[in-house]
Amino acid sequence: MAREKKLSFTYNAPVTLTFALISILVLVASWITHGKSTRLFFEVYRSKISVAWFVRLFGHVLGHSSLAHYAGNMTLFLLLGPVLEEKYGGLTLVEAFGLVAVISGLINIIFFPGTALLGASGLVFMMIILVSASDLRRGEIPITMILVIIIYMGSELWEMITVRDNISQLTHIIGGLCGAIFGLVLNSTKSR
Repeated sequence: MAREKKLSFTYNAPVTLTFALISILVLVASWITHGKSTRLFFEVYRSKISVAWFVRLFGHVLGHSSLAHYAGNMTLFLLLGPVLEEKYGGLTLVEAFGLVAVISGLINIIFFPGTALLGASGLVFMMIILVSASDLRRGEIPITMILVIIIYMGSELWEMITVRDNISQLTHIIGGLCGAIFGLVLNSTKSR
């Protein structure tokens, strides 16, 4: 008689799941503090360099303005994260997250001094492009990657020019460019 396998839950993508969990805790803390915790630690904006400034530089990707903002980012984040974590490893993903956070944060501080930036959408765009670049081989560029770049980056450029909203299309573009660069670097080192 075959033994029945019990259904169990698995923490299959620790970096992805931990990031999503921390982000929801940051959102709950924001609700409890009426946004003060997010303004202090999870939005990046021009201010004096301090410990809190460095926390915001990295931590702004954990902050979200609302449950809808969080859900919009985490839907794709949770879909793409496990694939990338399995292919490149958790540490590489954390390093990529840190680089995108710092680059997008610094660009926001330098070029948009009166604007606060928060949310994981730059990371999500990095992940979209990085997933599409996962098939890069020496001398071959997947057409799917080109189409993803054209569709996502093109639409972001168009919206950046034509739409005035509270969405940082530049952050999306930065994330996408970082994803393309990471894809080229990571896949060229793996193919050697």
